[in-house]
Amino acid sequence: MFQKFINQVYFDNTVGSYFIVVGIILITLILKRVFSKYVAGLIAKLIARKDKPFNKRRFQNLVLSPIEYFLVTLAIVIAFETLNYPAYLDFKIHKTPLAHILEGASNSALIISFIWLCIRLLEYVAELLHERAVLTQDRTDDQLIIFFKDFFKVILIIIGFLLVIRFGFGKSVGNLLTGLSIVGAALALAFRESMENLIASFIIFFDKPFTIGDLVKVQGVNGTVERIGLRSTRIRTTDKTFVTVPNKQMVDTILDNQSLRTQRHVSTTLQLELSTHSGKIKDLINRINAILEKEHVEDSTVYFSDTGVQSHVITIEYFTTVAQPVKEFLQLRQMINLELTDALEQLKIQLAADKTEVVIHREVAANASSDKL
Repeated sequence: MFQKFINQVYFDNTVGSYFIVVGIILITLILKRVFSKYVAGLIAKLIARKDKPFNKRRFQNLVLSPIEYFLVTLAIVIAFETLNYPAYLDFKIHKTPLAHILEGASNSALIISFIWLCIRLLEYVAELLHERAVLTQDRTDDQLIIFFKDFFKVILIIIGFLLVIRFGFGKSVGNLLTGLSIVGAALALAFRESMENLIASFIIFFDKPFTIGDLVKVQGVNGTVERIGLRSTRIRTTDKTFVTVPNKQMVDTILDNQSLRTQRHVSTTLQLELSTHSGKIKDLINRINAILEKEHVEDSTVYFSDTGVQSHVITIEYFTTVAQPVKEFLQLRQMINLELTDALEQLKIQLAADKTEVVIHREVAANASSDKL
């Protein structure tokens, strides 16, 4: 009785054939995690080095999902290959047989899962290289790893797209590339700005006007470079906002890389009253020179720069070390300004803007009578 049921034919296939298909799929779904870990272990042996630590858990977290998807898809494709294609499904959709469409869909699913796995492997290798790059003082290698990780991701996606066109849709890649070369020229003109940003990204990496972590000022934006991509550069501003600047602007405009400066410069002017005697001005200049003799002040200049109708002008310029943190630099600048104020008070020198006198002259008519009622 059971044998008769197994041999019954539905849609050009026996019941036993359907059981085999369902069994293969169920076994794959139940054991996919075991199979995936085994395949992940084989891949790990190929990329792991005996003299370097290998984070097995992190590697599995990256590759298990695409491996499971690939194995399940492969099992479904193999299982359905054992069945005979039903005659009643032998029709065409837009002049393409349904069987070819289903075959192309299955091949495309396998290709997509394989490209997904390759991208995850690329991410894992990039993470390993990034961990080693962090240990070095040079930030250029960090930047190159992030850039080329994104670059090779794009290459893998393009390869996957071409494989889907070839094995999924059965089209010739050569003819497609020939057609794309003409279309690509038109697209290059249409997306000229994007192409310029892509070229600018290569200029940034090879010319190295700045790297990740540098404090830069460009296009009125002042902040720290956090990421350099294929199209744009991401900057965390001093206001803690996140600004995206096209790479073309980072290359074509004037960029101030403040991380490469050798000193911090401070310039201050004191406008003294015209009634200030030259002796007091000399004493003030000597007092300012003494104030600027501090630990982190590397160079300083104080001079009587100008005099005129409104004030005597003393210019103060000094440079501090870059190694000093910004908070300490601001405290040093505040201390110097306070000592300058004390010096002015001790020498009893007033600034030109200290006093503002407003005198109102009112003319009284000569024939006005104050006794008039």
